Amino acid sequence: MSRLTLFIANKTYSSWSFRPWLAMRMAGIEFDEELVPFSDGGTNPAFRAFSPTGKVPVLRDGDLVIWETLAILEYLAETHSALWPADTSARARARAISSEMHAGFQALRNECPMNMRRPQRAIPISAAAQADVARITDIWTSALAQSRGPFLYGEFSAADAMFAPVVNRFDVYALTENAEILAYMERMKALPPYQEWADASRQEPWVVAEEEH
Repeated sequence: MSRLTLFIANKTYSSWSFRPWLAMRMAGIEFDEELVPFSDGGTNPAFRAFSPTGKVPVLRDGDLVIWETLAILEYLAETHSALWPADTSARARARAISSEMHAGFQALRNECPMNMRRPQRAIPISAAAQADVARITDIWTSALAQSRGPFLYGEFSAADAMFAPVVNRFDVYALTENAEILAYMERMKALPPYQEWADASRQEPWVVAEEEH
């Protein structure tokens, strides 16, 4: 079996890179990390050397190149580790909320980009972003009520990885005072791989002005 390579961008800002990286570390999947930082505008022409879309993340397994975060997670679940909940109903719900995260919450993404080294400070957000926060709060509280935690569907799963950048957003932009949500966020932030990623972000020399809100 060939060794996996995960191509990512800045750990400070790259929310899509963070998702499969965290899932792989939590699952104990060995891989090589290749970090290519963003240039102006939150992209980099150099991504084209390894990415058919010119975006990150990209997973390489020998001659196979897989782009898009959910596709990467599904491939890893099939070939390396059960990243989704074992229960059929929970697995279906986990995939549903992960797909919702993948496709939605654009207002929150635009107004509150992931920034792993940003000091906590609230900012005014639009009604659309407030609606995104309310929907995510409902997703998390419903999942935790059904599973009884500690993570969304009991043990850590790909669903938690998909929402990990939102944990950062809720934290650094002070988007919630819900005690249950704050407790879930603290459990996520206490994960050693989460802390490793955050620590590495603080060592990065790059600043992308468009991502500094």
